[in-house]
Amino acid sequence: MTERLPIIDMEPLFDAADEAGRRRVADAIAQACEAHGFFYLVGHRIAPAAFAELEAQSRLFFALPVEAKAQIAMSRGGRAWRGWFPLGGELTSGRPDLKEGLYLGSELSPEHPRVRAGLPMHGPNLWPAELPGLKPTVLGYMDAATRAAGVLMEGVSLSLGLDARWFQRAYLAEPTVLFRIFHYPAGGEPDAWGVGEHTDYGLLTLLAQDRFGGLQVKTPGGWVEAPPVEGALVCNIGDMLERLTGGRFRSTPHRVRNVSGHDRLSFPLFFDPDFTARMQPLPVSGRADVDADRAERWDKASVHEFDGTYGDYLLGKVAKVFPQLVDAALG
Repeated sequence: MTERLPIIDMEPLFDAADEAGRRRVADAIAQACEAHGFFYLVGHRIAPAAFAELEAQSRLFFALPVEAKAQIAMSRGGRAWRGWFPLGGELTSGRPDLKEGLYLGSELSPEHPRVRAGLPMHGPNLWPAELPGLKPTVLGYMDAATRAAGVLMEGVSLSLGLDARWFQRAYLAEPTVLFRIFHYPAGGEPDAWGVGEHTDYGLLTLLAQDRFGGLQVKTPGGWVEAPPVEGALVCNIGDMLERLTGGRFRSTPHRVRNVSGHDRLSFPLFFDPDFTARMQPLPVSGRADVDADRAERWDKASVHEFDGTYGDYLLGKVAKVFPQLVDAALG
């Protein structure tokens, strides 16, 4: 595992007048996404203090007694699909992951039109009464990361030869923003995976990880480590960006094994299409080889065969991750 993921400085994307700088970033994005769909991201304008406070509050949360965490269990989140799940409570390819976690998303009031309409995966988050600092810390970080993701999608648009606001107009009128806080305990069986091989579902994932590492990425040359880089996020593209680009950009399998001897935390933010947006290939998309894609993918299911809205795709996936919650959340 000697290959290293590229590091992209997205700072020029924040300046619409810097056409040359934005072009350089767009070219770097295209190269990374065509190669293996993963890269480190700096220049994202998320303050270091936001990371530090997020980690501190998260460690306090996972140190709470099980009884306290269970007060905000996902079974209490209903259709919003929010809350805590215990160790082994999430499945990848039908196998329990060696992690526990907290599911969060855009904070929507009961009066929001999509919540009133009963749209799955929309609604309020669940917060522990014992940690009043967790909510403002998480929501502040989510706001900063969402801003960075929106700007980064302008670079993705440019990298595909589209105007900078193309994705915003076509797919991001009301983006689906989901956030997870995962805790991978130290120890476990040698063949146990914190998260087994998988791909993400939507457009972009921005991942902050603590100093202990454990992320591995499947590249054409084999599995490579993606260790923490101070001040950097790890960015990867999801299934729907591969679908929209006709396979030009690849949704790359990745996995996690915690062998550091320490408890590990990770913080993925998923910046994805509007739940109601229909997933049609872009006007500049390639032509995917469905049979080859199916043969190569970890789950033997080609994203290029999907036809429907992003919500359709997302619900089909999460139903396999938490089958015990399907009736409560999707019924």
